[in-house]
Amino acid sequence: MIINAQALRALDVSFSTLYNKGFSAKEPKYPLIATEVPSSTSEENYGWIGQMPDMEEWLDERTIKNLSAYTYSIKNKTFESTVAIDREALEDDRYGVYRPNFETMGAKAATAPDRTVFELLQAGFSEVCYDGKPFFSDEHLVGDKEYSNMSTDKLTQESFIVARTAIMSFVGDKGKTLGLVPNVLLVPPALEMTARKILEADIVNSETNITKGLAKVEVVSELAGNPDAWYLLATNEPLKPMILQMRKKPKFTALTKDDDPNVFLKKQYLYGTDGRWNAGYGFWQMAYGSTGKGEAKG
Repeated sequence: MIINAQALRALDVSFSTLYNKGFSAKEPKYPLIATEVPSSTSEENYGWIGQMPDMEEWLDERTIKNLSAYTYSIKNKTFESTVAIDREALEDDRYGVYRPNFETMGAKAATAPDRTVFELLQAGFSEVCYDGKPFFSDEHLVGDKEYSNMSTDKLTQESFIVARTAIMSFVGDKGKTLGLVPNVLLVPPALEMTARKILEADIVNSETNITKGLAKVEVVSELAGNPDAWYLLATNEPLKPMILQMRKKPKFTALTKDDDPNVFLKKQYLYGTDGRWNAGYGFWQMAYGSTGKGEAKG
């Protein structure tokens, strides 16, 4: 292959097309549990998180309620993936062997936010949310009453019912029931069959399965590192339990000019993708998590 500006532009287009093909073909999983929120700066403040006021009867004048104010912010992080191709490999017409790499790069870029979201979810037993308590905690204070959205129970039909009842009983900052109904049971691969038995089987222990259809089972490989943990979530509200703050979606770029330092000094062409985002917690009331490390019940 003769290396000139025209040939390099053609390669850039080819590799970019492969990247976009891989990006488009891969569907990310984070929308299952996270609302994507646009970001326009390095850090966004979510002090508005709290219960929106309910509609009430208009008796005289409007009753003006201030949104609950908290200090909770999410700082964007930068992510990248870069590959180098030796100029001589292109001169020897070996560029074809790199084609799958660019399609894979696109697929990885599309799902990179998954890792951010699901890693933060698993850290929810220690990382704090908007009320200053861990996202999964037995010390969430509303008024003068404490609420728990965490457990150590293993996943069973009984522990599922306990979690469901808890979410449906949670109240917001104004002390009123939120009316949440959990709809997703999120599990690692190791708990898939247990979860499906609870929510999809017709018969459990020779009796009609009373929990069949009460939520949908979602199995996520990113949770495999904690094979006992499970999460029940209400994801059918405008704001989901998790937040994906997107500052800049992954973008494909190339450094292939003769005067680029990587080409001039090392005879390497660089291709890469980078983006900026981060994840955070929404309402703790919309999630219930268990480490699964306790004794089995039910």
